[in-house]
Amino acid sequence: MKVLIAKPGLDGHDKGAKVICHTLRDAGIEVIYTGLHKSVEEIVSAAIQEDVDAIGLSMLSGAHLYYAEKIISGLKAKQAGDIIVFVGGVIPDRDMEKLRNLGVEGIFPGGSPLNATADFLHRKIGDK
Repeated sequence: MKVLIAKPGLDGHDKGAKVICHTLRDAGIEVIYTGLHKSVEEIVSAAIQEDVDAIGLSMLSGAHLYYAEKIISGLKAKQAGDIIVFVGGVIPDRDMEKLRNLGVEGIFPGGSPLNATADFLHRKIGDK
């Protein structure tokens, strides 16, 4: 199983993304971290080039709806709509259903147990 963790846009806080990367690696998942300030195109391209099973977006900026929609659309445009997208960070309750309707398959707001993301990925993707 291979996962890309991405920080889209201008959000400059990546401690949470790095913690999730370490947590997923400890759970036996191969992780690629894009680093800060990546564009939608860079994230989609990296996901396809690296042949990942899922993309995790770490969002603290409040732009989670915008970026989730753009990344999911970008994946579909490149015939890579089978890549699972999940989101973590500052996600208000009012946006949960909107994210699901966009196609986000996992949502992990602040305070979620660290192992919840790895458990989700193992359930959705299995051991590849």
